[in-house]
Amino acid sequence: MASPMEHEPHGAHQTKKATASGWIGSALEYYDFFIYATAASLIFPQIFFPSTDPKVAIIASLATYGVGYVARPIGAFFLGHWGDTHGRKTVLLVCMFLMGFSTMAVGILPTYQQVGWLAPALLVALRLVQGFAVAGEISGASSMILEHAPFGRRGFFSSFTLQGVQAGQILAAAVFLPLAHYMDKDSFNSWGWRIPFLLSFVVIIAGYIIRRQVAETPAFAEEGEHGEVPKAPVVRAITESWRDMLRVVCCSLMNVIPVVTTIFGAAYAVQPGYGINFEKDVYLWIPVLGNIVAVLVIPFVGNLSDKIGRRPPVIVGALLSGLLAFGYLYAISIHNVPLAIAMSLLMWGVVYQGYNAIFPSFYPEMFPTRTRVSGMAISQNLGTLVTALLPALFVAVAPPGSTGIPLKIGAITFAITLIATLAAWSARETYRVHLNDLGDPNAVPVPKPEYDRMRAQSIAEARLAKASA
Repeated sequence: MASPMEHEPHGAHQTKKATASGWIGSALEYYDFFIYATAASLIFPQIFFPSTDPKVAIIASLATYGVGYVARPIGAFFLGHWGDTHGRKTVLLVCMFLMGFSTMAVGILPTYQQVGWLAPALLVALRLVQGFAVAGEISGASSMILEHAPFGRRGFFSSFTLQGVQAGQILAAAVFLPLAHYMDKDSFNSWGWRIPFLLSFVVIIAGYIIRRQVAETPAFAEEGEHGEVPKAPVVRAITESWRDMLRVVCCSLMNVIPVVTTIFGAAYAVQPGYGINFEKDVYLWIPVLGNIVAVLVIPFVGNLSDKIGRRPPVIVGALLSGLLAFGYLYAISIHNVPLAIAMSLLMWGVVYQGYNAIFPSFYPEMFPTRTRVSGMAISQNLGTLVTALLPALFVAVAPPGSTGIPLKIGAITFAITLIATLAAWSARETYRVHLNDLGDPNAVPVPKPEYDRMRAQSIAEARLAKASA
């Protein structure tokens, strides 16, 4: 009988360093990504577009935010290729520098009043770079952590990638909202809004210091030693793993839940045309509160997936969050602020994490080492791109003045989560499959009793190492 170690890559596994690198890198990159989203709503319509028609300026500003999602599939092709041919560490450094410098550049852009239409043109160009860069972050960081993690604990450690993403959104709000609240309007509009963008210089320095200390993963290093690094990983991923890529596209439609919560739900609650008229300040805090809850929940769900598998939390999280969308939208329709907040926190902050905490291990485990970053990056970003179009669909189906909005939008949301559920149900269970066997449809999982023993041994060794440190 073959030793279990023959199915795991040899070499030093820097689990803690890789996890810290993935967490902090994701937090810093998504800090950059989300300060742009905040600024696009609060300030960019006034300074980067003509002031003659405020409605057009708002639409144009939000459109520049959407441009970032258009660029993500393009970035996924290039950065996925880079991650599978040059290594996980290299692609993460590339992503970080692209994101950091493009975000910092937004902070020094001239305004429309200074250079006319050149200002929004430059803004769009930098947003394209941001979207391009972020496309490789989650797939690269997830693969890095997964390949450094001990067998039996991949779900737990990989979940920190998404905990970092949520923390980055909290950090963005923590920097931006106090400036917008406490600075006088003229100062904020002239220079105060630039501060969060210029702070991206810190992102570049901190991210580089942390990520350069992490060695390339043993799995990727072994691929290189055996001459198995593909020249065209994108083509190979599509030809060998197209079914799993399609599953990831469908599962990634779960991004409909944050779309319903923070985009359509907010518009439904505060826009005068819908007649609900919640206070805007209430909905500025929903993403912050939701992300705080998510940061606490994510590691527990990741650990649970190492005990019972990846598919059960994803399936339950998808179905229940889809059903809770009805309740959330209904709470808004009856103007019940406490119930709306409670439903959003339950739907997004807790139940949705059954999917959100698991996909950083669930997705890369579908693919072999040689095409892991490409397979995940391309398919996940294609699915996310589809969900970026959903706010426009929701408004078309349920425009201001229409009736039955909770039922209409809730039904669409649940149908989308049902697609994700079926895709997850059709996938192979991978939590008991050794790393070198991932991506092989015929791989034999480790028997549950043996897996539990190996997992318990990994946990005991980690505790012993911590105690002796």
